[in-house]
Amino acid sequence: MSEPRTSKTRVPAIDGWFTMDESAPTLLGTRGVDSGSYFWPPTLAVSANPNTPFEEREPVELSRIGALWSWSTNHYRPPEPYIPNGPDGEFTPYTVCAVELAAEQMVVLGPLATGADPALLRVGMEMELVLGPLFTEGDTEHVIYQWSPRSPRSASASRPEGERSPRSKGKRS
Repeated sequence: MSEPRTSKTRVPAIDGWFTMDESAPTLLGTRGVDSGSYFWPPTLAVSANPNTPFEEREPVELSRIGALWSWSTNHYRPPEPYIPNGPDGEFTPYTVCAVELAAEQMVVLGPLATGADPALLRVGMEMELVLGPLFTEGDTEHVIYQWSPRSPRSASASRPEGERSPRSKGKRS
């Protein structure tokens, strides 16, 4: 007889950087009240808009869909406190994505989603924020935000009627 399957408790690896909404997570940033400039991550973004250096900032959820600006697959083991990502604690190459959030006019770095193939990445493709595992400790899975290539089906399903995909701009059928 098999053991009953228990689910792990999922917690953010870094508090206050992203929501834990499994179906539609978002990054948690701030926006300058006067300038409208966006800042992320909220606890580390200490620079300011030079035109309004002492403005108040309000908390905001950032866009969860963006365009792949660049990426790099790294074949070296990072220094401590790196947690090995392979089976049995072995190092495996990992990909970091730079995703442009158009509304916020910013680029956010983050890991490629677990299981996604970096060979399929293309500059300009739509990427979607998802949650994925960073490490497991006992019955707790620590999760981090990740960037996942957006499937054409999910992209068209959530696009407002009449809005064309970025690749089709300027082309009409």
